[in-house]
Amino acid sequence: MIKGRLPVGQMSSVVAPAKQSDTMGPKEVELILVKEQNGVQFTSSTLINQPETNADNEERETWAKKIDFLLSVIGFAVDLANVWRFPYLCYKNGGGAFLVPYLFFMLIAGMPLFYMELALGQYNREGAAGVWKICPIFKGVGFTVILISLYVGFYYNVIISWALFYLFSSFTGNLPWEHCNNTWNSLNCSDLFNSSNLNETQRTTPAAEYFERGVLHLHESQGINDLGLPRWQLTSCLVVVIVVLYFSLWKGVKTSGKVVWITATMPYMVLTVLLLRGVTLPGAIDGIKAYLSVDFLRLCEASVWIDAATQICFSLGVGFGVLIAFSSYNKFSNNCYRDAIITSSINSLTSFFSGFVIFSFLGYMSQKHKVALEEVATDGPGLVFIIYPEAIATLPGSSVWAVIFFIMLLTLGIDSAMGGMESVITGLIDEFKFLHKHRELFTLFIVLSTFLISLFCVTNGGIYVFTLLDHFAAGTSILFGVLIEAIGIAWFYGVARFSDDIEEMIGHRPGLYWRLCWKFVSPCFLLFMVVVSFATFKPPYYGTYVFPVWANMIGWCIAISSMALVPIYAIYKFGSLPGTFRDKLAYAITPEKEHHLVENGEVRQFTNIDGKHRHVLKTEKSTDSTESLQRQNDLLF
Repeated sequence: MIKGRLPVGQMSSVVAPAKQSDTMGPKEVELILVKEQNGVQFTSSTLINQPETNADNEERETWAKKIDFLLSVIGFAVDLANVWRFPYLCYKNGGGAFLVPYLFFMLIAGMPLFYMELALGQYNREGAAGVWKICPIFKGVGFTVILISLYVGFYYNVIISWALFYLFSSFTGNLPWEHCNNTWNSLNCSDLFNSSNLNETQRTTPAAEYFERGVLHLHESQGINDLGLPRWQLTSCLVVVIVVLYFSLWKGVKTSGKVVWITATMPYMVLTVLLLRGVTLPGAIDGIKAYLSVDFLRLCEASVWIDAATQICFSLGVGFGVLIAFSSYNKFSNNCYRDAIITSSINSLTSFFSGFVIFSFLGYMSQKHKVALEEVATDGPGLVFIIYPEAIATLPGSSVWAVIFFIMLLTLGIDSAMGGMESVITGLIDEFKFLHKHRELFTLFIVLSTFLISLFCVTNGGIYVFTLLDHFAAGTSILFGVLIEAIGIAWFYGVARFSDDIEEMIGHRPGLYWRLCWKFVSPCFLLFMVVVSFATFKPPYYGTYVFPVWANMIGWCIAISSMALVPIYAIYKFGSLPGTFRDKLAYAITPEKEHHLVENGEVRQFTNIDGKHRHVLKTEKSTDSTESLQRQNDLLF
């Protein structure tokens, strides 16, 4: 089969009457030659619309420079979890041996899904919801990831406000978490340098009390049912964060592309400085050895593989709609394949590199307090807001090191928060076109909405709201969203068509490896992760506090509210389409620009002629029989 395109004027004698288009300008005819079994050839032609990738999207804003896009993707993917999550997982799960399952899942799922989202956004040039014009019934998954990104913004901005609070507190001669002589300290507080008290369960360190009592005021709350009013200090920090986010996003990639020059590069400079300081500390080498110690026997434990798979799913930022939004502003011919390899590799290398920084200081703390490394090694907010500040407080010039460290946390958090907000803004603006003219006002509405919800997280009991959102907002739901996304592209839109789109952009089709991953390996991996996520679910807790049943029910409502958008939209879309059940199904799974084919009784991706797959080839891309044969062999993938 050969497909060519000719101007309407040259084909007027063979084109059937078509509905008058509302769009002015040249139109095209799709000419298809089909070879029947008896050897007789005939032609059919259909009036088709100009590809979305050309005329319709010429006016779409693009990145000023390629490096703006790369830094934005890296800045989003490299976030606080790279510092407080990966090093601890590596240490806990066999040291260097943990890299085996981590790299394995990176190759079979992480990179393929990362590449898929970049290509999807770049080809269709719309946000997370708009890209599903390729298969309308799946548009609900676009709204799912947009809602998840919005939920994450409710609590992620709070982490940045904590870091900003610590940064302001660091501009002093003596850091406030160095000693127990502050108004917020309890009788259980033990002096930072009095190591003999650290093993006593009733004792707490000044750093721990500063975070929980000095910053959060957790001691003034009885639980999630006793939140209290927002703390004005944290609220002020949150306002600063919101203002920075707004003015970074209000003009789109014109402004955000410049901000990431600072926020995406600063963490690497700070990590390097901290590493140079950390390795000179006593006990640092012991900490690094523990980080890298190889215990291959741990690979026999299922929990190690589950931890590796979970880390891959969340560290790359796939499924939040951010990669789709960012790549939608690329030039159509941009090499998204190379971008996917570069940015996903940098993300993983950053996680590995940060482990040296973290464990050099943890080794130092272990030796200074004469305790085992596992007693000071932790993950999550406790690492960067308790353990690390405590280590910094013991250094000469501690205030300077504290300022440097919290500037790093701020820059790690800001660009990731910018990515999440951009996913929401771009996704909704592209779906509701009238918002294009009011981007500044709509951006203000989104950031103010997140600010108002975030106020619950800066109350006395705000850490409980934070923990609940962190546990439910983007856990199982994000895995479910990526699973449906992968199924929609690989099994409904079709890997062959998707590969054609990529070839149209970068000049060559993805290799067999990528096509196999998209169609079989990655969906199976994601299905496994969704099942494991449900099977291993544990209710959230903070320290010794156990959340009441009603709080867990609210958490599940948050998680289900995003996942439910997939079937809800599918039912709505199916019901709103015209015709019989067969017609509705055809319209629902056919790209919108090819709905005219459904009217002619042809759904291209499911059409067979004499039992053989019918594949449309581009004459300008395929000039010899060898390439034609290769394309026909690619149909299954």
